Amino acid sequence: MPPNDFQPVLQAKGLTKRYGRRMALTDCTLTIPPGRVIGLVGPNGAGKSTLLQLACGLIAPTSGSLSVLGSPPASNAAHLARVGFVAQDTPVYASFTVADHLRMGARLNPSWDQALAERRIAQIGLNLAQKAGRLSGGQRAQLALTIAAAKRPELLIFDEPAAALDPLARNGFLHTLMEFVAELGASAVLSSHLLSDVERVCDYLIVLCDSRVQVVGDVPDLLASHHLVVAPRGELDRLPAEMDLIRIEHIDGYSRAIVRTTTPSEQIPWTVEPITLEELVLGYMTRAAGGPTAPVGATAGEGLR
Repeated sequence: MPPNDFQPVLQAKGLTKRYGRRMALTDCTLTIPPGRVIGLVGPNGAGKSTLLQLACGLIAPTSGSLSVLGSPPASNAAHLARVGFVAQDTPVYASFTVADHLRMGARLNPSWDQALAERRIAQIGLNLAQKAGRLSGGQRAQLALTIAAAKRPELLIFDEPAAALDPLARNGFLHTLMEFVAELGASAVLSSHLLSDVERVCDYLIVLCDSRVQVVGDVPDLLASHHLVVAPRGELDRLPAEMDLIRIEHIDGYSRAIVRTTTPSEQIPWTVEPITLEELVLGYMTRAAGGPTAPVGATAGEGLR
């Protein structure tokens, strides 16, 4: 089935997943348009893997609804073929050779593209006769990505696939990911702790904290609607109604606040600075945590791990 240019890649309404008393995902409502590379970020335990597992049909929701490419997740074999999934541990079978993996992919997937798979395997220099258990972490990740892409899916889902890779291997993985997205014309969801990866490849953002969606949207639109405002201490304690305070900190005689507003920056009566994606994400994470305000500009590693 060809991709529908107007059909949401993922649409959730009141999506909730509970494990006993623990809420893994709470009242998630969002609509993700097609043609995006979506970054899914948040701290450990935020619900990122739960959302992706629901989208792949690996688990069922407690309540609410979810559609992926216009259908319930994993509703049938044809729908399964439209989604490629690479889990956090980039699963491959240690006792299988690279060629075994390609043969298995061809048997299981009706739209399997053997030429694409063989071309990519050759480009990354893998030996078809080598067993996956003897590959490096980066090579295993590339093999798992190749298998997912050779299905020719409309949607690729990645659950922190590069988390354990060294910088060089991670760079190669992200480069290959973007090549596949361009070649397939597919949408992609990338869950990652590393905001540098998200900034590099994603044009759409979902921030998930404490099992709830905090903010969602196209990255350029989010950066345009958020500002870092600096003013003498006390002046930002009562903001205009059209400004939503995300985070504030006080340094000596000044206050620095991250705000969301439709007011043009030139009409804001204080010093306005552009905001980075890192500051935006950490601002929402800090607000969701409800704890002491972290310094604006804290590193991504401090906030996401």
